[in-house]
Amino acid sequence: AKTANANNAALVAIDPKTAQVLALVGSRDYTNEEINGQFDVATLGKRQPGSSFKPFVYTLAFEKGYTPDTVLYDVVTDFDTRTGEKYTPKNFDGKEHGLVTIRRSLQGSLNIPAVKTMYLVGTKNTIDFAKRFGYTSFIGDYGLSLVLGGGEVNLLEHTNAYATLANNGRYHQPVSILKVTNSASETLYEWQTEEGTEAIKPQVAATISNVLSDDVARAWIFGARGNLTLPDRP
Repeated sequence: AKTANANNAALVAIDPKTAQVLALVGSRDYTNEEINGQFDVATLGKRQPGSSFKPFVYTLAFEKGYTPDTVLYDVVTDFDTRTGEKYTPKNFDGKEHGLVTIRRSLQGSLNIPAVKTMYLVGTKNTIDFAKRFGYTSFIGDYGLSLVLGGGEVNLLEHTNAYATLANNGRYHQPVSILKVTNSASETLYEWQTEEGTEAIKPQVAATISNVLSDDVARAWIFGARGNLTLPDRP
């Protein structure tokens, strides 16, 4: 938290094959009232996810038939929101990059192509799609800025949604309690493997995973071998 110039932090780690919670930290310091430390950000809080929601919009695009090689125009575009207001998103570097593939758009975290993708797949379709991954926080109307993280999400749900991508597209509800026994050592409850539900086809999950693990596609904006590159795993 200190290195990020933040006064608090939360963390969730999940086993993607089972959705069992491996680690959960709700705040940096439970006893610190200055940072409202007794509020569990991980399970109760809702925060804007920023660009970390972009992959789900692109995944919906892949399901609809777009591919990582689909070309988008990264040029400043005025999206008419139909409410009398104009919406003209800019990339974080303030530049336009012309013709770019979805692969390079996502890995470069470009905003304009992401909004165009949201426009192509539809905001309502995106919200319905997100529900398949366990998101429950998208209530009400949202505009195109949803793809840039304009809708708040819960960290536990957000982490488990990514776990679903890593689990070949199969969703499991998060699990935090594996077994309950009484004072006589009798088992009152024990977690059992469950089949889960198919959020997306394995082929679609493989496509988005391939893009997200493509360090070369990310390097053109963020440089090679950054913090997202783990040498011993994809």
